[in-house]
Amino acid sequence: MSEITAETLDPRARERFPIGWWGAAILIVSESVLFGMMIGTYFYLRFRNLRWPPEGVPKPHVLVPLVVLGCLIATAVPMQLASIAGRAGRLRPTRWLLVLSALVGAGYFGVEVWQFTQDLHTSTPQRDAYDSIYYTLLAADHAHVAVAVLLVLWLLWKLRHGFTRYRTTALRAIVFFWHAVIVLTIAVILTTLSPSFT
Repeated sequence: MSEITAETLDPRARERFPIGWWGAAILIVSESVLFGMMIGTYFYLRFRNLRWPPEGVPKPHVLVPLVVLGCLIATAVPMQLASIAGRAGRLRPTRWLLVLSALVGAGYFGVEVWQFTQDLHTSTPQRDAYDSIYYTLLAADHAHVAVAVLLVLWLLWKLRHGFTRYRTTALRAIVFFWHAVIVLTIAVILTTLSPSFT
C-alpha cells in the first residue's frame, strides 16, 4: 500500500508551495514573533512612563524615515513582477526587476544607517529604556533589510546561468521574505515614530 501525500492527491501541490517557500514561511513567522515581542515591549514601556521619549530626548524625525519607507514599499511591485516573470521563465526582466529592487533596498539601508549613526551622536542605547528599545528595534529591522538585499544579490549571482527549478523556488522564497521585511519595516518605523504623531 502506497503512502498518501499531498503530491499524490494533487501533483501540482509541490509546484504551488515548494519546500523552500515553506522554509521562508517558517522563518517569517518566527521573525514576526520576535518583532511582535519587541514592539510589544516598546508600547509596554511607553505606557508605563509619563514622558515618552524621556526628558531631554528629542522626538524622532519624521520626514526622512517616511520618505525612504515609501521607497522601500514601492519595491514590492518590481519584486512581485520579478516573481511573475521568473515563473514564466523570462530571465532578463526578472534580473532587471531584481536589480532595481536591490538598488532601492540598498539605498533605503544606506539612508537609515546614516540616520541611525546620527541618532547615536545625541543618545546611546545604554542611556534609558526608551533609547534601548528604540535602537534595538531599528538595528533589528536594518539587519533584516540588509539580509533581504544580500539574498537578492545572491540570487542575481545564481541567475547568471539561467533558471533551474531550485532557482525559481529561491526566487519565490526571497520575494516572499522581501514582502515580509517590508511589512515588518512599516511596523517598526511607525512604532518608533509614534511619539512624533502625538
